[in-house]
Amino acid sequence: MKQYKLSLALLLGLGMFVSCGEKLELVNPNQQTTQTFGFNAEDLEESVIAAYNHIRMEGSYARVGYTIDVCRGDEAWNASQVWYLPFDDLNVAVTEGIASWPWREWYYTINVCNFGISRCGDDDTKLSQQMRRIKGQMLFLRGLAYYNLAGYYQNPPLITDYSGYSTLDGLYGKNSTYDEVLDQVEKDFSEAMTLLPSRNAGGEWAGGRATSGAAAGYYARTLMQRHKYNEALSVLKDIIDEKFGTYRLMENYGDNFREGPQYENNDESLFEVQFLDYASQGTDDEWTPVNTSVNATQGSAIESNFAPGVYGGWADISASPWLYQLFKKERTTSGKLDPRLYWTIGTYETDWENFEYGNQGYGKTMTPTDTVVTNNNNGGLPIAKFTNLRTGLYNKVVTGLHDGINLRMMRYSDVLLRAAECENEVHGPTQKAIDWINLVRNRAGLASLRLSDYPTGDKLFEQIANVERPKEFGCEFGRGLDLIRWGFFYSNERLLQLKEHGTFRRSVHRAKEPVDYTQVGIDSELKSSYDGFVQGHEFLPIVQTLSNKNPNLKGNSANYSINNATYFQEKGWTVHPIVNLDN
Repeated sequence: MKQYKLSLALLLGLGMFVSCGEKLELVNPNQQTTQTFGFNAEDLEESVIAAYNHIRMEGSYARVGYTIDVCRGDEAWNASQVWYLPFDDLNVAVTEGIASWPWREWYYTINVCNFGISRCGDDDTKLSQQMRRIKGQMLFLRGLAYYNLAGYYQNPPLITDYSGYSTLDGLYGKNSTYDEVLDQVEKDFSEAMTLLPSRNAGGEWAGGRATSGAAAGYYARTLMQRHKYNEALSVLKDIIDEKFGTYRLMENYGDNFREGPQYENNDESLFEVQFLDYASQGTDDEWTPVNTSVNATQGSAIESNFAPGVYGGWADISASPWLYQLFKKERTTSGKLDPRLYWTIGTYETDWENFEYGNQGYGKTMTPTDTVVTNNNNGGLPIAKFTNLRTGLYNKVVTGLHDGINLRMMRYSDVLLRAAECENEVHGPTQKAIDWINLVRNRAGLASLRLSDYPTGDKLFEQIANVERPKEFGCEFGRGLDLIRWGFFYSNERLLQLKEHGTFRRSVHRAKEPVDYTQVGIDSELKSSYDGFVQGHEFLPIVQTLSNKNPNLKGNSANYSINNATYFQEKGWTVHPIVNLDN
């Protein structure tokens, strides 16, 4: 017993002696820092997942970050006449808090990407295949973030050096110019193209991830935003020629707007935002980046924004009468309505009786006498895209972040129509441009266009901009960005056209009828979204709370109501004159 006590005392003494000489450093693996995390591929894979996670938040693509651009377009309007109203009227105040939500989400994404890119080094030739894919995805997502920031805010701060985060000056960046930001976007997408595999080569890994095809597609979009049509055409032709993998139009247009593994990440999709399908989601809505939950729904609220009030939706956004009448104007070669109307606008039509799911609204049969409008008070034509209005998956919308349909952010049809537009800009009307357009039209069952009917580039542009694109992409993200690059806000003639397209009737009756802009102010039910447009407000203002916190941050054209026509003209860009397509 005495010997045991002596031994114990000796051990304790030695322990005290050692503890006086050296301190034992313990690292908590659950509280990692930038000094301990991110030095191997396994860590950085977690950063990639975090970056993808931020693009499905409310301010990025899960709600307002997506729908603000839908409102900005001329084929949709704010049916609630409350929520989104300043975005629809293009006169957002600098005090509008919602206008900062996309800013918040995209800078979260950028911060994660900057960290991951900093760990990958500058020499891509030394990277393993896994590290190449990690860096390529980070570059793509950072490029995507700045593409959206420039498209919404015009001159956001360009922050790419993670080491700069160690100082307030690095964190509180000053504004970069529109061109400086898009220069970086081009650089990020072009490098990502070289690092990422094609969808074919990526195999199962590529499902739901950015690939070289996605990077190429967005690179071409960015080039077109600054009228670099010749460069963009080269990239788009490479996509069509399968340099970045095999893409094709789905035989059924509706397959781009349904949920489920048999539809999502399909052969037409270059890039889409992933949301969990119905019945596989959690229960907790994550409205902001700090609302993290292991039981997150991981769905979007796009359906809640679009769905009619009678089915439990928020009834915020509706399709414009102009878009509806555009669909009704041209029938298929078999005399039927364009099937894209079925998936774009949720109206009753006799043609739908034996088509797809029939005349259905959330499992309930519509009749010719039903008045199904978007908003119970203000009417409107319901948007069917990215909702289950047609599919009848459930009979009432579960409002919140529960929409499980993946948002297809870039489809192969966009590649074809953009290639046709670039071909027309570079070479004028050609048979090649017509052929690319006809691939999209023929999928919908429409007759082929003839080159002889388009003697000028202006006329073919009118067909692409105000017929083909709105019918193919109506009520999807991107129309607002198109209107900016086309300069429609900088031409009195085009601005009047936007006002005509954006005219709607605030009534639960006569929602399908054509509307006449000349009667706005005479007919009290009529209004036009663009009558409220203030020059410079094709972009969102940099909200005051952001500039209050960051002394280096200044406003943009929307803050000071500056007409951007001068920038557009000094670049040597011109606005296509309106051409009557009926002649």
